[in-house]
Amino acid sequence: MLEVEIKARVSSLQDVEMRLFEMGASYLGEEEQRDVYFAHPCRDFAQSDEALRLRRGGGRVFLTYKGRRLEEVTKTREEVSVGVESFESAKLVLERLGFEKVAEVRKLRRSYRVGDYLVELDRVEGLGEFVEVEKKGEEYSPEELLDFLAAMGIERRAIERRSYLELLLGERDG
Repeated sequence: MLEVEIKARVSSLQDVEMRLFEMGASYLGEEEQRDVYFAHPCRDFAQSDEALRLRRGGGRVFLTYKGRRLEEVTKTREEVSVGVESFESAKLVLERLGFEKVAEVRKLRRSYRVGDYLVELDRVEGLGEFVEVEKKGEEYSPEELLDFLAAMGIERRAIERRSYLELLLGERDG
C-alpha cells in the first residue's frame, strides 16, 4: 500500500477549514498526537530516506515504517503500520533492540474527508500550521494532489516535502 501524500505550510487553518466546508467535507474528529522517531542501530535513515515512528493518538498506538519517497513533488512512499497495545512497551522493545529516540513531534490534528481524500489540518508544536492531503492506494498521481490543493486555495509554492521530523531537525530538502 502506498501513502500518497502532499503537505503545505499555511498561514490560517481557519481559512482552509472554511474552504473544506464549502467543498462538502465531512469532519472526522480532532486528536493530539505524539510521534516518537527512532534511529536504526546499523543504518542511517536520513541517508536511506526511511523512518520508523511510534505514534500515540486518539487512544490508539501504531508502529509505522515509512520507505523512501518515490518521486520529487509529493511525499509518496510505502507505509506499513501495525497497532500495538502499549506505547511504553513498544518503545522499550525498540530501545532494547538498539534503536534510539531521535526526536518527538507533537501536534493537534483535525481530520476531514472529501471524496477519496483524507485532509488533515495540523498545528505542530514548534513548527506552525500545515495541511496534509492523503490518498491511499496502489497507484498515484502527483498532479491529482496538486489540483486538489489548488481547489483548496493553496498555492504550489506552499508545498513542503520535508517531514515534520526533518523540519524539527532543521534538515534541508534536497
